Amino acid sequence: MVQRLCQWILSCMGWKIVGKLPDIPQYVLIVVPHTSNWDLIIGLLARFAVNVRIKFLAKREIFVFPLSYIMRAMGGTPVDRSTSKNRVEKIVEMFKNNKEFVLGLAPEGTRSPVKRWKFGFYHIAHQAEVPIVMVGMDYPSREIRIAPPMKASGDIKKDYAFMLDFFKTIQGKHKKELPEYSE
Repeated sequence: MVQRLCQWILSCMGWKIVGKLPDIPQYVLIVVPHTSNWDLIIGLLARFAVNVRIKFLAKREIFVFPLSYIMRAMGGTPVDRSTSKNRVEKIVEMFKNNKEFVLGLAPEGTRSPVKRWKFGFYHIAHQAEVPIVMVGMDYPSREIRIAPPMKASGDIKKDYAFMLDFFKTIQGKHKKELPEYSE
């Protein structure tokens, strides 16, 4: 019922989902660009519309009562973004300890203008040996585009160029320049 309701709401808003999430038990899903608070709403509607349980990390500041109960029920885990404290290794352990685990992230650096993204998502996928699935919300076409899974090869520069080719076809609610790769 929730799935159909979310599909209907997206349809009423003029949005459609192009592509499919892979039918595999583990992957890192990245959503880019992040240009508006509407991205969260549309993303959550899409998450329920495709009926896939996706875990996500979010800044701990938004996990306040009563929203914290809702966020956790939807798969959210609060994180302190001011420090990494072996976060990649901890998340890799989560993949190793859970046969079914899909982690959705908006890579740090994809919301405000930056010279480079933070690549924690990439290191998680590479170390956990799970694919990366790219998703972009293209506002002009009102399409939520899902790319086929890609394996993190370990050559981050090459893989990032591949990701940029996909994400450059996506336009967020507000204009956003995607940075080229830099060390």
